[in-house]
Amino acid sequence: MGITKEDVMAMANESAVKFIRLQFTDLSGQLKNVAITKDQLPKALDNELMFDGSSIEGFVRIEESDMYLRPDLDTFTLFPWGPSENGAARLMCDVYTPEGEPFAGCPRSQLKRMIALAAEDGYSMNCGPEAEFFMFHTDENGAPTLNTHDQGGYFDLAPTDLGENARRDMVLSLEQMGLEIEASHHEVAPGQHEIDFKYGDALHTADDLSTFRFVVRTIAQRHGLYATFMPKPIAMINGSGMHTHLSLFKDGKNIFNDPNAPDELSQEMLWFIGGLLKHAKGYTAVTNPLVNSYKRLVPGYEAPVYIAWSHRNRSPLVRVPARRGIGTRVELRSPDPSCNPYLAFAVMLRAGLDGIRNKIDPPAPVNLNIYTMTDEEKEFHNIKSLPGTLYEAIGELDENKIIQEALGEHIYDRFREGRMKEWNEYRIQVHDWEVKQYLARF
Repeated sequence: MGITKEDVMAMANESAVKFIRLQFTDLSGQLKNVAITKDQLPKALDNELMFDGSSIEGFVRIEESDMYLRPDLDTFTLFPWGPSENGAARLMCDVYTPEGEPFAGCPRSQLKRMIALAAEDGYSMNCGPEAEFFMFHTDENGAPTLNTHDQGGYFDLAPTDLGENARRDMVLSLEQMGLEIEASHHEVAPGQHEIDFKYGDALHTADDLSTFRFVVRTIAQRHGLYATFMPKPIAMINGSGMHTHLSLFKDGKNIFNDPNAPDELSQEMLWFIGGLLKHAKGYTAVTNPLVNSYKRLVPGYEAPVYIAWSHRNRSPLVRVPARRGIGTRVELRSPDPSCNPYLAFAVMLRAGLDGIRNKIDPPAPVNLNIYTMTDEEKEFHNIKSLPGTLYEAIGELDENKIIQEALGEHIYDRFREGRMKEWNEYRIQVHDWEVKQYLARF
């Protein structure tokens, strides 16, 4: 039995909470909230709290703006910073229409639809994202700069890693909010970090990832730093990825593991990989949704742009880590941490499910370093690449009915509109590189 309304009220009263933030995301994955006082909490728990949906990107027009927030009671948690008296807590919410139906533009509800689709075949998906981020200094006005706070490298420790204190406080805050932290370390580039939390079912992992990004940025600010999940903030060094580990369970067992199969990889797992590879170009606009995402997805810099799979080898798009048994899983290496986690997990699940339902066999694994292959060698192995720009990725999404289904008609239309608007704004700009390259020459 889950948490009840009475449980939430009791926790709010015992913890001296004064404010509750009812949180949800827009289509771009930005966390939104409606803040209420504890006196209004019973109304919210009875699903009576209304807000203006026309003010949220990709939701509805002004003439159909009334929306309701339905809190997920299991997500009630306190913010560990702030005063001990008159503190704040949060509840993650689904968005509903005045008619009492899940809103078709709510990313969390759309992920629930894909989870229900998988459940028709008895499956549930676990996700384990590894979201990298940078921390930068701010200027005298508090605006972020590109000056890193350290010159550390992969797994470096203090004193080189000046972000160690901030990262420690992030871990402590995340743990106090219910996330189980498994690892925390400096990444390859100066100022780049990674904090990994324990995998879980797709819905609550998406909630946790939204919480994770919010907490990281909040704690960085309290340390005088600015944390960003922008995929490629600095040219010529590694960008930030979000390698995502996926596994399917049925009747409590990891169906990706088969002790009697070659390499102990089940047929369902191979089909799931086949689906991930087949639809990779189609879901890239969702897992890598920014113009800037494609500054990371270029050959080199350990970016997984090649549509192939392997055992352990980190150069293809999909990797199968060495662990077997309950830990058998696939790692999708292309997503970046700017994505909307609800939509990203929805398209991953739908792609893999299509692989299983239609028995899509993957090509042979490529256990060579694709980064060092010539174009002729990649052509010999029939290794294709992900889209090179957001515009190309939108075109691939337009051709992929399975991924459109994973988003739903409303989200697909509004998401596409937003991404095209961003692309068109970007392509008419004149960038510093162009001025430096051409102004004095032509």
